Amino acid sequence: MLKLSILVVSTVLSFAAGWIADQLGCEFFGSFLWSGAGGVFGCWLGWWLHRRYLE
Repeated sequence: MLKLSILVVSTVLSFAAGWIADQLGCEFFGSFLWSGAGGVFGCWLGWWLHRRYLE
């Protein structure tokens, strides 16, 4: 369940960060970097949410 939580939250935040960067006018590489940052933050947030609410 922990891995699923991390996967879902990381995917959603990665997509959202990339989409927002696109809407703000970033080029491809900028959107790629923001998407990666969202994914990294999503890994931590998914882990934290699982530990806090699902254990």
